[in-house]
This record gives sequence, C-alpha cells and structure tokens, in this order.
Amino acid sequence: MNILAEYGRDDLAKVYVAQMRENKPPGKNHHRYLVEFVESIQPPLSREKKWVLIVSSMFGCPIQCKMCDAGGDFSGCLTAEELLAQIDYMVRRRFPEGKPVTSKFKIQFARMGEPSLNPAVLEALEELASRYDTPGLHISVSSVAPRTAAARTFFDELLRIKNRCYPRGRFQLQFSIHTTDEQKRDELIPVNKWSFDEIAAYGERFSLPQQGDRKVTLNFAPMVGYPIDVDYLRNYFDPDRFLIKLTPVNPTFRSQEASLISAVDPYDCTTSDDLITLFRKRGYEVILSIGALEENQIGSNCGQFIQRALGIYQRPEQSYELERYSIKSPDYKK
Repeated sequence: MNILAEYGRDDLAKVYVAQMRENKPPGKNHHRYLVEFVESIQPPLSREKKWVLIVSSMFGCPIQCKMCDAGGDFSGCLTAEELLAQIDYMVRRRFPEGKPVTSKFKIQFARMGEPSLNPAVLEALEELASRYDTPGLHISVSSVAPRTAAARTFFDELLRIKNRCYPRGRFQLQFSIHTTDEQKRDELIPVNKWSFDEIAAYGERFSLPQQGDRKVTLNFAPMVGYPIDVDYLRNYFDPDRFLIKLTPVNPTFRSQEASLISAVDPYDCTTSDDLITLFRKRGYEVILSIGALEENQIGSNCGQFIQRALGIYQRPEQSYELERYSIKSPDYKK
C-alpha cells in the first residue's frame, strides 16, 4: 500500500488516499487501484475517549447510489489483507506499538464500496477481533441490502461473526433506506435490493435486546421530493429492534448533478424537528447525525468525493480542498 496523499486536521478528521496495487485494473487505461480511508474524533471527546476509523471495501462501487460519489469506475473488491492494511496504517500512525489506547475504538466499513458484496470483509472482521482484542473495539457495517445470493450468504455469516466475536452491543448494523416510497428508493439506489419485509426479518434475527445487542440502524438522508412516511415504516420495523438515523445530504458532485436538495439543513438543526417528532411519537429512538461542517472541506464524511473530482473541472460549492492533493487529473483546473 502506497499513501499518495492525506489531508485534514488531527483534532477533527483526516482522509488518506492510497494506491493498493501496482497494476492497472483490467480494461482501464488511466485509473489506478485507489481507495480512501478516514480517521476521526468527535469533539469534545478526545481520541483517548473515542476514535473512529472508516475504511473502503471496494475499488469504486457497483451500486451507483444517486447521491454518492463512490459509484462508477468499479474495479473489484479489496482483499482481507488490503482491508486490514488501511486499519493498521492509521493505528500505527497514532499508536506505534499497534495497540490503540482509547476507550472506544470504532471501525466502520462504510467508505467506498458495498461491504456485503465482498466476502473478504468477513475474513477481516474475524481477524480484527483477535488483532485488536479489547472490549473497546466496536464494529459498524453499512449496507443498502442488495438482493444477491452472495449478499445473503454474507449476512448469514455476519450474524454468526457478530454473535461469536462482537457480543453485548459491540456491533452496529446500518441499512441505508432514505425514503419509504419504493419507486423513489429504486431511483436513489438503482439495484435489486431487499424489501422492507426482508430487512425487518433479518433485523429481528440480528438484534436481540435480551443479549445486549444494539438496535439495527435505518439511515435516512431526507431529501425534497423523496417522502418518508413514518406510519408506513412502523408497519415493518419494531422500535425495540430498529432506530432511526437522520443525516443531511452531503455536498457531492452526484447530488449536485441530480439536483438533490437536503431536507435537513446542517446549519439549522430545527429543520429536522418535525420529522424527529413524528418518529418519536411512533416509539423510535432518533439520532440526528450532523458532523462538523468543516468535514465537508476535509472530505471525511462522504464516499469517494475526491476520486471523482480529480477528473472534473468545476468543484461544487463547499467541496473539499482538492488542491492539497498531490494526485490531480491532467484535466483538473482550480
């Protein structure tokens, strides 16, 4: 693994861009095996209290969600060794002995790629449990729940790994939903995926409150024109097993091109009050997740924004400071 660039702040978040392999992907004449990975803290908590790593599981992504810059230029899956290399690099950069000294050490498989389509993620999860054997280690996997045989096998094995390696609330599973309108959901996430019935059934197996498991997260980035019907959702998802997370739509090239307008204003948290109230009246726990606004400049809170921007002339408003990167497309202009 060769680190090509890094940008950010030690007291907030840092993004790393790495070339994982020397050879070009088959059929590609100008792309490299590049990935992004991120470390962050959550002020006012110090790194010694909580440290979060966010890693990529694929080179690009085959899903091509409408608001995510990780879609396109999919060049395959990372190996377990490549997954672990991202984590090991960030750990040893902060803790040279390879042992994180932090109360909560959280690793999220949520950057580039759909984890459930890469079986190497399972291998990495098992290795992490022994490599960083500490009660402070927590894992998070984020998925759109694709309906494939490989993904079904992945989720069945993920359940076993959670029970064996990460019991008592040390594993967080998140499904990205975004809207309760099925046609609109297909528009945002253009792949064959689990229905709400299927997600609910799996969540009932995955989250066992009597064993101390965390609730399964249903993630929404509310957008104008993409309805969220709380009563409809309540027909499928038990508030004792599922919680709601609301996030703003991040300022990516794809969200700009699709004219997606966030219904949650990161500068005004009150814009989400009505929706939060509706969810809470139906019994749901709600998390409003708005990172530090500087993260948009750092590039720490959205998938592969930097990669796609390398070949585009004009940056969207509030885009990341790409000129700090040492890798630029020949076509890139400030």
